[in-house]
This record gives sequence, C-alpha cells and structure tokens, in this order.
Amino acid sequence: MRSINNKVVVIGAGMVGAAVVDAMLSLCLVSEIAVIDRNVQRAEGVALDASHTTSFAYSPNVHVHAGTFADCADAQIVVIAAGTSVQPGKVVHDRLSLAASNAAVIRDTMAEICPYTTDAVLIVVSNPVDIVTYVAQNEFNYPRDHIIGTGTLLDTARLRRLIAEEYAVDTKNVHGYILGEHGDTAFAVWSMVSIAGVSLPDAARIFRRPVHLDREALVREVRQAGYHIVQLKGYTNAGVANSVGRIAKAVMLHERSVLPVSTTLTGEYGIHDVALSLPCVITDQGIGQVLEIPLSPEEQEQMHQCAERLHTVLQQLDILPSGH
Repeated sequence: MRSINNKVVVIGAGMVGAAVVDAMLSLCLVSEIAVIDRNVQRAEGVALDASHTTSFAYSPNVHVHAGTFADCADAQIVVIAAGTSVQPGKVVHDRLSLAASNAAVIRDTMAEICPYTTDAVLIVVSNPVDIVTYVAQNEFNYPRDHIIGTGTLLDTARLRRLIAEEYAVDTKNVHGYILGEHGDTAFAVWSMVSIAGVSLPDAARIFRRPVHLDREALVREVRQAGYHIVQLKGYTNAGVANSVGRIAKAVMLHERSVLPVSTTLTGEYGIHDVALSLPCVITDQGIGQVLEIPLSPEEQEQMHQCAERLHTVLQQLDILPSGH
C-alpha cells in the first residue's frame, strides 16, 4: 500500500509516546497520527487529549486517533517508543540494564509492523536505543536505511546547550557532536566543536568571554542528564520527543540534514556488527548516508570503546555469537 505523506504512527502511549504525539502536532506538518498501545484505553486517552488541541487557532486539523498495527500500512513514519524505561530510585542507573526486556519488545513490535509495511521510516526511541536499533535493523527483512535510532541526537543537543550557556550565545549557533553510544561511553568530538563558525580555541577571545571549558565535566553532565531528570521528575520525555520531531521533520521535508543518529556500522572506523551514533544524512527514505568524519586519535579510541561495550552486550544477549 502506498504511504500517506505525513501520516505518523506512534507505538507506545506512555510518557514518551504522549510527548511524541505533542511534538508531532507542533511540527504543523502531520495530517494523521495513530496511537498504538497494549493498553487500548490509554492510547484512546492520549489521542483524545491531543485531538482537542487542534481546535486552537493556528493548529492544523490533524486526525489523531487510537489505532492498530494495520495503521502502519500507509504510514510515512512509525515511531517506536514502546518498552520499559529507567525508573527513579533504582540502584542500576544504566540504560543497558533494559537491554534484555526491550530487545524482546522490539522483536514483538517489528513482527507486528513487517506484515503491513517495509516502506515507512521507523524512528526507534526505546532504550538502550543502540541495542534495540541493532535488533530492528538486523533481525528482520526491513530496509536497514529505513530504520533510525534517535541515538545521541539528544546528547548532542544537551552539549550544545551547555556550551552556549558558557559563551552566552544562542544554542543553535553552537555546532558539534556527541557520538558513539547513547549511554555511559558517549563522547564529544571536541576537535569539531565551533561557535558561529569560530573554532573552540579562538572562541573565548572572539566572544570576549573568559571561558575555560571543563570538557570532562561537560561530557559527564551530558551522560548523566537523563538520569538526573528521572530522579527529579520521575521520567524524561520532552527532550527525546523533540529529537523524534527533528528527525521526522527531516524525513517529511527530505531535508538532507546531518544529524547524529544510531545505525549499524558496516566498516566505518573499522567497526562492524554494532549500532551506534555517527552523523548521518537524513532523507525522505531515512538514512541517506553515514558520514565517517575526521576524528582525532583519542576520539577514535573512544569510538572503539563504545563499540566494544555494545558488542559485549549483544553477545551477552545472544544477539551476536561469542567471538563475533
């Protein structure tokens, strides 16, 4: 079945899924949103609540409704936000602790999607997003480039915000990436950070700010931001929902924007058989190109540490055979 331009299916109506629906509406690009959840009443509630916002001035008249997996047949984008999440007060504060349960969830979800479509672009949100993305891309007969993990897009946004605050500029004038794992081995590509085109070594002088960036502290703050928010309010949803919105907009408008998202590597930096984040060109077909950007020797080492950590988890879950 031919996809309907700008129809979105959101799978999972929890805090993240509900926020994704709101983010989709705020794009003013979507014609229809179907919400799917095992708890049908919750899906109906999320859809009904969101539908009322279309009555306000300047809000598009989007058809928001509870749906079924059959809605995927003509969807342009399917957002997978189903699964368990990091909970406040837990001893283990690591997204990878969710790997086994959410690997099972993505298998069930993909098995439901695939009979209806292999054309829609899938945006994977569920954590640990690199593990879940790898399973979705490699265990099903679905075009790999049509599957995008949100990866380190939110981590990158957090880093840019922190740097912008130090230099008192708009966050959107800061360019740079957090790459690798969306988790505890994520790293900043400091060699490429710039502010309005000004390289980091020159930024303090040009912007007349006596700034000495504590790089390790900033990366540590980025890595721990999600856990900190969970402890404060019980869950995270706004940042990741807007990350989904950013990817969805790039797909809908065929922007060819470069975003750091998670995908399976096929030899970049000598790495195979693991999904992690690199800058990717996003098109209406999903990932148009994976960019192997220049990295310093230290950054390359950090990239390989991310890959080794994720490889270990894939092997522990028997997703990859031992020694692969």
